[in-house]
Amino acid sequence: MDRRRFFGVAGAAGAVGLMSRTARAEEQAERALRAMPAPKIRDISVIECEPAGTRLTVVKITTDQDGLYGYGCATFTQRADLVKPAVEKYLKPFLLGKTTDRIEDIWQSCYDSSYWKNGPVLNNALSGIDQALWDIKGRQANMPVYQLAGGKCREAVDVYVHADGQEYADVVRASKEYMAQGFRNIRVQVGIPGLAGYSAPHGEGGHFKPLHNKPLFEPAYDMRRALKLLEVCRQELGEEVGLLHDMHERLTPNEAVLFCKEAEKFDMFFLEDPVSPEDIGYFEQIRQNCATPLAMGELFNNPHEWQPLISQRLIDYIRVHVSQVGGFSPARKIAILSEAFGVKTAWHGPGDVSPVGHMANVTLDIVSYNFGIQEYTPFNDHTREIFQGCPEMKDGYLWVSEKPGWGIEIDEKAAEKFPFTPGRNGLNGGWGEIRKLDGTVIKQ
Repeated sequence: MDRRRFFGVAGAAGAVGLMSRTARAEEQAERALRAMPAPKIRDISVIECEPAGTRLTVVKITTDQDGLYGYGCATFTQRADLVKPAVEKYLKPFLLGKTTDRIEDIWQSCYDSSYWKNGPVLNNALSGIDQALWDIKGRQANMPVYQLAGGKCREAVDVYVHADGQEYADVVRASKEYMAQGFRNIRVQVGIPGLAGYSAPHGEGGHFKPLHNKPLFEPAYDMRRALKLLEVCRQELGEEVGLLHDMHERLTPNEAVLFCKEAEKFDMFFLEDPVSPEDIGYFEQIRQNCATPLAMGELFNNPHEWQPLISQRLIDYIRVHVSQVGGFSPARKIAILSEAFGVKTAWHGPGDVSPVGHMANVTLDIVSYNFGIQEYTPFNDHTREIFQGCPEMKDGYLWVSEKPGWGIEIDEKAAEKFPFTPGRNGLNGGWGEIRKLDGTVIKQ
């Protein structure tokens, strides 16, 4: 073989070898990127339970891959029986067979499919779907959801707890007990003798003569007593504790302006829900009159409610109920929007949020630079029996799970032991009416 032919054959062989190695490498890369096929939604079910006197609703999405499923909070306690059919009759037929990897696309298409949008029933149902998809994504990746959302901005989550009582001394005593346990921020509420105050026991007394036989409330009495409570608590608890108070929209807008102005001298962490969503235009007037930190949003379920308050810097804390606005995905967007305007987060975290929802809250707290504070409600033994892997409390801080997804498993057999009940007032979880002396219904 001559020299030229030899090198030609050798070059061709080398080229074939190189092409073969390149093809193998490309195939390996494709397999690595492809991994397993995207899971498809095989079933969607609803888990209902009432382990602590509050009706909790969780959505479970099961995929076509063995052992891969996810949970999402869809709790709407006051109309709980409506969420399950919203999931099973409307969202389930729409979603069966879809892949679970396109969370944003699924959220947007479900949101649009009802045509009429931003109602609490469908928003909560959609939240169950959204959070369950995030849980599945985390389980697939073998990572907690917070890692998928950018990782931690802090080690743990500072919280506030609820101290209440019939009298000022009762509230002070309960607050000191919490402080001894390591809590640094306390929401204080006091009862009003003879009136049905919010979130505090109320004793007998007063000389009221209402024109009806329903629970009674008068805003002016509540305002004076609450301001006195803040004065007593600041004197008795010292300057270091963060004081919070929930006005719960029960004052008239003008009274709310006056209350926030009078509360300024107590150096509060924040005042919660000074007015109702229908009266948010009054926040501009409140802002012009005082520097009291303001928190708002528990009842919000429409972007037109929170967007102006955030963009105009009329509030200091946004505290929406995450499932009420549609789940983890929209709440993450609210947090990012808020950061741009210097508004902090304070997600709603009472007993009518399931442990799955609480973990979603804590996850948002961990990943959001503009985190402010987290409302905390302890989990009782029955709740922990059902929801295994609740967020853990240590020294006044909540800790996010390090397990994949939300890190929570649900014992459905245990959940069956605590079915929904009609509630203490026989209104199937709904709230009753409260009226002024003359019989006018007040906002709650």
